[in-house]
Amino acid sequence: METSTAAASAVPRLRRTLTLWDLIFYGIVLIQPIAPVPLYGVAQKLSDGHFVTIILIALFAMLITAVSYGRMGALYPAAGSAYTYVGKGLNPHLGFLAGWAMILDYLLQPLINTVWISTALHERYVHQVPYVAWALLIAGVMTALNLIGVKASANANKVLLAIMTVVVAAFIVLALKYLYGGQGWAGLFSLQPLYDPKTFNSHRILTATSFAALTYIGFDGVTTLAEDVENPKRNVLLAVVLTCIFAGVSSAVEAYLGSRVWPDWRSFPNLETAFMDICNRVGGVILFNAMEPS
Repeated sequence: METSTAAASAVPRLRRTLTLWDLIFYGIVLIQPIAPVPLYGVAQKLSDGHFVTIILIALFAMLITAVSYGRMGALYPAAGSAYTYVGKGLNPHLGFLAGWAMILDYLLQPLINTVWISTALHERYVHQVPYVAWALLIAGVMTALNLIGVKASANANKVLLAIMTVVVAAFIVLALKYLYGGQGWAGLFSLQPLYDPKTFNSHRILTATSFAALTYIGFDGVTTLAEDVENPKRNVLLAVVLTCIFAGVSSAVEAYLGSRVWPDWRSFPNLETAFMDICNRVGGVILFNAMEPS
């Protein structure tokens, strides 16, 4: 008995130094405040102008998932997220498969960012540089930041998060000013982004909701820090749920204002960079240029 107790105490463990707010901050970094920006034009097309609606529907589904992750994090307060939960809860071999599936999740977000930034740079700024060259450059920069080390990557994330927050806040303020200045209160409040009877199609809405779920990519990464956080049985669940709510509300606000500023999504010059045209309409060249590198 004494031997087993000593062996258990000898197992190396991480120091639990992270607080609830540390986890929430980490989750926001993973999701990014501008998550709906690169998806905006395509999502509006897939949903026939109901991006806000599919974001909120996806939020409901993601909240169920978030609560499940949080409960599993309380049951198995160890790093590994879905890999740990499936491996310990069902079968180690299934956990192995779940771990590899998680890699696709973390590969998709950088891929979306690379495609959007490269398209914006090629289409809006320097046409002479081929799209492939921009894509290689952006992918190379992101790879270099990760190879330098976790501390450098964390510092870069803090700087990028601060910039993105300022840009998003500026967009919200300028969009509100633009709508109120042009149409008064009627411009600010409308059900059209949520429900437009002329284009509403339940089948397309449900189909497009799976695309809107990309807005929430990364929220489950909070659970990978379960071994580092204080009181994991409480804080992991709260952090995952609050991060998910933040992503849904902030994305819905951005999509709503975008839809009010530019009601006819069919008139976008380029669907992949549609949100930049919205920024140009409300904030001119300054906001247009600020949103692209964010």
